[in-house]
Amino acid sequence: MLKKLLTPFRKFFHGVFGLQYKLERYSLGLAVAIIIAGSIGGAVEIAPLFTIDETVEDVPDMRVYTPLEQAGRDIYIREGCYTCHSQMIRTLRDEVDRYGPYSLAVESKYDHPHLWGSKRTGPDLARVGGKYSDAWHFAHLYYPRDVVPDSVMPAYRWLARRNVDLDDLPQRLETLRRVGVPYTDEMIANAVADARGQVAPDSALAEGLIERYGEATTIRNFDGQPGVLTEMDAIIAYMQVLGRLVDINATAPTLAEE
Repeated sequence: MLKKLLTPFRKFFHGVFGLQYKLERYSLGLAVAIIIAGSIGGAVEIAPLFTIDETVEDVPDMRVYTPLEQAGRDIYIREGCYTCHSQMIRTLRDEVDRYGPYSLAVESKYDHPHLWGSKRTGPDLARVGGKYSDAWHFAHLYYPRDVVPDSVMPAYRWLARRNVDLDDLPQRLETLRRVGVPYTDEMIANAVADARGQVAPDSALAEGLIERYGEATTIRNFDGQPGVLTEMDAIIAYMQVLGRLVDINATAPTLAEE
């Protein structure tokens, strides 16, 4: 009885593999089959790009990263933080309950490279901006187990001792502009001054930063070391802006509303 039930399946697989064996004998036929298979896969990946304008939300008031935040992002990538922390909240109920509103495509349109990730040794960071104080982030980066006893994250003490490399910051913004990030000539020319201004409240540099990046820009000393612009300042500035480049509550409907 079982043999009769399996007979159709055996014939099907015999036919499929029989065709493969025949193709493998003829290089031209095999090449054509490979091209057809590759074309199908390519079409599946490329076709959705033609509807990109319909899938990416339009948020006219979204701002770009400030020079200091971009420098912090570069440090975040350099230290491999993305290997343990994703930055993409899925539309699953448990993820929304744990991390906040799900991620929108528009939030990543100025990210080069994207840091969506899939591995979560640590929590997702897409909505971490404003969730903790600067002092908490400093303590967590300096020695993680002081604030999260069970943490397996390594310490990054040297970030508090190393000055941010500002020499090539204008060139970095110029490079990002070439791939679509709308940095203006004025932003690029004042990149170093704006980076310094973000940790110097009530200064003329801070006023210029606000003029170029808007009133919502966070301006304060992030690492508690006045007068020194460290890599710790930069990475905390970046962490504090994650999920806050757009008004997510006004842009994304909640799952309950859907």
